[in-house]
Amino acid sequence: MNIAVLGSGTIGQSWCALFLAAGHQVVAYDPDPAMEASIIRFVNASKSALQSLGYQSAGTLERFRFSPSASDAVQGAELIQENAPEKIDVKHQLFSEIEPHLDPRAVILSSTSGITLEELQAGLKDPSRIVIAHPFNPPHLIPLVELLGNHETDPLVMGRVRTFYESLRKVPVELKKSVAGHIANRIQAVVWQEALHLAREGVASLADIDKAIANGPGIRWSIYGPNQLFSLAAGDRGLEGFIEHLGPSFQSWWSEAGRIEFDSRTLEIVREHVEQSAGDLEAMKAYRDELLLKILEAKNAVSKGEPEK
Repeated sequence: MNIAVLGSGTIGQSWCALFLAAGHQVVAYDPDPAMEASIIRFVNASKSALQSLGYQSAGTLERFRFSPSASDAVQGAELIQENAPEKIDVKHQLFSEIEPHLDPRAVILSSTSGITLEELQAGLKDPSRIVIAHPFNPPHLIPLVELLGNHETDPLVMGRVRTFYESLRKVPVELKKSVAGHIANRIQAVVWQEALHLAREGVASLADIDKAIANGPGIRWSIYGPNQLFSLAAGDRGLEGFIEHLGPSFQSWWSEAGRIEFDSRTLEIVREHVEQSAGDLEAMKAYRDELLLKILEAKNAVSKGEPEK
């Protein structure tokens, strides 16, 4: 398949590595020509990780081309993965440039994390050909892709898009309506808000709050989401039994959860945490990716035996 990747920052580079590893033809575009070298470095750096996940073509650059023109990059492409900056005017300008050159069946997949589908569609003469396909960073490793279409979307597009991402061994989930931040980022935002609130209230340091999440619920969340986990905790009665047993406690915790702002006190706590936890960022990213890889390898190894839910 011919794929155009528009925008070659962190997300775009990660998509390029995955698409190439899966055997696709990839043309990347970025207004900064120096990004060509960055993509090549990223593809080479991700080769070992992707090969360990079963992508034997990982690191192959024979099917890669960089273009200084967005209109050139999309010609002949069946799918366009758009990763332009999160500014609606920038995205609209990009759409106006590429739309006259799109193949009639080409689909635009937007990686946007915060712009609504309706806002994106307003920049196209044919709004039926764009869907939101929001990944989780880094896309070449994290399986999640959040998909969103609406009443203006071509009914056949969502099926094509889901099949495409599933062919990459991604886990697509479909939103039924537009909401800022989609699913996972909204949940992350609430968890982070309460983490900052607990630190402001003097309950624990941010470092210990991070440890509590990473070494407690975070491990379980890599297997099932909270609804399934709480169902398991209640035995035969499932989630309804869990609510009967612990619902009042959760209700009281919800009522005590804090709403905070990024004011001077919050920023002071954050700065203090950053100073205390300063380390080698590249080494931390490498450690993160190494553990992510081991988790994914373990999940892939046992996925065929996962019980139906």
